[in-house]
Amino acid sequence: MTAGVPNATHDVVIVGGGHNALVAAAYLARAGRSVIVLERLDHVGGAAVSERPWAGVDARLSRYSYLVSLLPRRVIDDLGLRIELTRRRYSSYTPVPDDPERGVLVDNGDAAATAESFLRATGDGAEAGRYAAFGQRIAPVAERLFPTVTQPLRRRRDVQSLVSDDRLWSDLFARPLGEVIRSSLATDIARGIVLTDGLIGTFASADDTSLRQNRCFFYHVIGGGTGDWDVPVGGMGRVSGELERAAREAGAEVRTSAEVASVSPDGEVVIASEAGRDVVRGSIVLSGVGPAVLDRLLRAGGADAATTESVDDPEGAQVKVNMLLRRLPRLHDQNVSPEAAFAGTFHINETLTQLDAAHATAMAGGIPHPLPAEIYCHSLTDPSILGPELRASGAQTLTLFGLHVPHRLVAGADRDTSRAELLAAAEASLASVLAEPIGDVVLEAPDGTPCIEAKTTADLEDALGMTGGDIFHGSLSWPWAGDDEPLNSPAERWGVATSHPRVLLCGSGARRGGAVSGLGGHNAAMAALEMLGR
Repeated sequence: MTAGVPNATHDVVIVGGGHNALVAAAYLARAGRSVIVLERLDHVGGAAVSERPWAGVDARLSRYSYLVSLLPRRVIDDLGLRIELTRRRYSSYTPVPDDPERGVLVDNGDAAATAESFLRATGDGAEAGRYAAFGQRIAPVAERLFPTVTQPLRRRRDVQSLVSDDRLWSDLFARPLGEVIRSSLATDIARGIVLTDGLIGTFASADDTSLRQNRCFFYHVIGGGTGDWDVPVGGMGRVSGELERAAREAGAEVRTSAEVASVSPDGEVVIASEAGRDVVRGSIVLSGVGPAVLDRLLRAGGADAATTESVDDPEGAQVKVNMLLRRLPRLHDQNVSPEAAFAGTFHINETLTQLDAAHATAMAGGIPHPLPAEIYCHSLTDPSILGPELRASGAQTLTLFGLHVPHRLVAGADRDTSRAELLAAAEASLASVLAEPIGDVVLEAPDGTPCIEAKTTADLEDALGMTGGDIFHGSLSWPWAGDDEPLNSPAERWGVATSHPRVLLCGSGARRGGAVSGLGGHNAAMAALEMLGR
């Protein structure tokens, strides 16, 4: 028997084996608690995995998630994770859509070169200064608020006081993001560069009154207190691999091929198998699956519909294309090398006007043309993901992330057809800014097939159980509690509460969840330890 609950087999049962679940398991096991992680797939890591998409090709790609920003150094140090995150010199490159012989290269190591690039692309000698000033203006938000994400929730009024700039607070947290972007920057291309940080995996316009884009933007610019997005050396699978090692070495049991059929509010978790039912019972259950999936499991476990969560239908809004190239493609812009352009985030057809037009097209039920997208080359920063022969040959990876393709565009459609249509849209968008067709440089696998694959929201739903292909498991939330919100229990204070006191969120659906951060796992573990008396 474990603490507090008769017949409990474990202190904590964790449903789902994504990176957040592994973070929680490692913290809890290191604290001496009995923990079991249940993952339906034959491997852990969820979306934070590295895989070989093409048979006979020695390339391990970060197949779903691919960059790291929000994973706190504190979690890395606490769990003794042996991972290396490498900073990219170039922040971004953005060709002018109607004249791709010009483009903006934001070089973190050379402010003068960045200013010259802005002038050449926009004809506005002051835009580089405005862009830098906007970054400097929001920098204190990252510096002051990022440390709070591994602490109990603060009240809204306390967080506003921490920011200590009422106008900045209003611009970022109370008014649609488009307003401050337009007032801060003068050119369509610079405005788009900033706006994209509010649209990754988020379906919204610049002026959406729901402020979905503001919340997404917030999480994209606070990582590490600087907003930098780093490359995980060895790929995203290295991150999950280290988390699994830390959890197992601390004593956590990690069970794969264990599909959970139901979760009861009192901690009973039923695992379905060909041999029948297997039951484990936890004093606490942590849910690493999305709230929509947890809702279904709780209903199957006997929870009254009136006591389960009110869960909006999650909806992802992206398509991801993984490619392996013989070499990097040529650019129209002779002032920028492909090695510089593709090392950072390469923005394609992402001016503010194009982004809002694409949103309107998708709202009307169509695939945007041109498709707003951004790409980067992992192997330029970290060639270790390629085998020796590929590295010697000059091969490079390319990852494309297309925006404004909400799940509604592919839901109910033929999977192969919708995937082909989105891939064609991505390739057409790429063709508009490259000096040669991407197909001319795509490497072929031994069987003659091109090394290119598209992953739609439907693919994420099928492969990873992400409802609606939503990489955030639902709408992102602000990282604070309302001024009158109850914070009486550990779960409420850490932002991981559900309607059931012994069932907590530990995945991306938790408050302050989303992206590869480990925050949901860390905060659920802290709440669970308080409940168990440490």
